[in-house]
Amino acid sequence: MSVKIGNIDLGDFPLLLAPMEDVSDPPFRFVCKQNGVDMMYTEFISSEGLIRDAAKSRAKLDIFEYERPIGIQIFGSDIESMAEATRIATMAKPDLMDINYGCPVKNVACRGAGASLLQDIDRMVKMTKAVVEATHLPVTVKTRLGWDDNTKNIYEVAERLQDIGIKALTIHGRTRAQMYKGEADWTLIREIKRNPRIKIPIFGNGDVNSIEKAANWRMEYEVDGIMIGRAAIGYPWIFREIKHFFKTGEHLPEPTITERVEVCKTHLDKSIEWKGPRVGIFEMRRHYANYFKGIPDFKEYRMKLVSLENVDHIYEVLHEINERFQTEMA
Repeated sequence: MSVKIGNIDLGDFPLLLAPMEDVSDPPFRFVCKQNGVDMMYTEFISSEGLIRDAAKSRAKLDIFEYERPIGIQIFGSDIESMAEATRIATMAKPDLMDINYGCPVKNVACRGAGASLLQDIDRMVKMTKAVVEATHLPVTVKTRLGWDDNTKNIYEVAERLQDIGIKALTIHGRTRAQMYKGEADWTLIREIKRNPRIKIPIFGNGDVNSIEKAANWRMEYEVDGIMIGRAAIGYPWIFREIKHFFKTGEHLPEPTITERVEVCKTHLDKSIEWKGPRVGIFEMRRHYANYFKGIPDFKEYRMKLVSLENVDHIYEVLHEINERFQTEMA
């Protein structure tokens, strides 16, 4: 049975790319899309930033036809601003709007946005209702189990948000207090999925970093799909590998060094195309180590890559990496 968000058909068990600050930009989304991700989100966008027309927030509204279906994710602490930001984001023509009630970082949560709304469910419901009413698009929500171990109120959150019209819910299996530490606990996610009142798709998020985990947790926790975040950084192949395993029960071979270099290059090209050479080259630096994780003696190459400012010189180093490790690792 297909999973649907509004009238968006995501196939029978969609894999979603999590919205990650400073990561989920169009260049990164491009390489994930090439590797079979079913649905993606923008980086989260400040509602206040959108209203003030801040350049950084506006730039995050850039979406491209090939990325569809794609959601724009917003966060904020003021209900009116969230409604207004929704109207602005709707004009960028995404396929859906998503609200972030999950971000645990201080400058978001402590300003009354993101996960902090888990401390005030009534307010969360009001805010969500305002967003739902401000757009014709389906609205989805991403959140956590609760604020801390004593307030795991996700069961109530799921019912109440469904009642006011959200079309899907992604749950990260940690509380805000846990940040990204400890293990994600998906047992509560399964309880929500088993609640006979819940009719909307429920997606699980947190710690899915291998094919086995995706396959086991799909069965064990009965979710409608999985959202993957950190495991896709520098390894967009994870989507392709999980899908292949679901279909065939077999593991695809890991990407070769040539594939790693090619995808890294594509990411770099897209980064320069979207941000211009200076920023594009600079912002790509955080990705090199991830693309070549596990390759022996990579450090010297990484030092070179993060210091170069000319794209042709970067290509030369990537070519050198390919030449050297192709023979060594064959």
